[in-house]
Amino acid sequence: MSRKGKKINIEEVDMERMKDMTTEQPGIIPFPHTVGGALIKPEDKGKIKGRALSAMYGQTEMDMKQIYDQMQLLAEQAKTIQGRVSVSERIYQAKMGFDPIIGRIYHLYAKSDGTDILSLVGPHEWGKSKPFESFVASIKLLADHTWEVIEEGDGLFN
Repeated sequence: MSRKGKKINIEEVDMERMKDMTTEQPGIIPFPHTVGGALIKPEDKGKIKGRALSAMYGQTEMDMKQIYDQMQLLAEQAKTIQGRVSVSERIYQAKMGFDPIIGRIYHLYAKSDGTDILSLVGPHEWGKSKPFESFVASIKLLADHTWEVIEEGDGLFN
């Protein structure tokens, strides 16, 4: 028998069961309250918090790595500057018979008496007689009056 033709007998309707299926506040029931209504599922709060914590840890770990990489770069830059200062101190204590020009390359040599000398002549330009004991470094004068090592020879930091 089809449902269309069937009449509902009010006396057969279980009113207690109907109270469980209806509400004054349809937004709080776990099923749709109309035929075309969307299914409402309660969210698993632990799952939501777990995903949020996982995302937070991933993002903060990425941020911390970026900061750590920046710190390493700054430490390397500081080390480079300290090295330039150390080399510059040695060069400014060396004998030089000219006024060095910014951006030019010069050559530092150690003499047998323990002193250093700054020269315009490179280590491969001397020929057979060399007026020094060892080639220390080829260096370039920078705008801040520190020196950059272009080629390292013997005993630069001794």
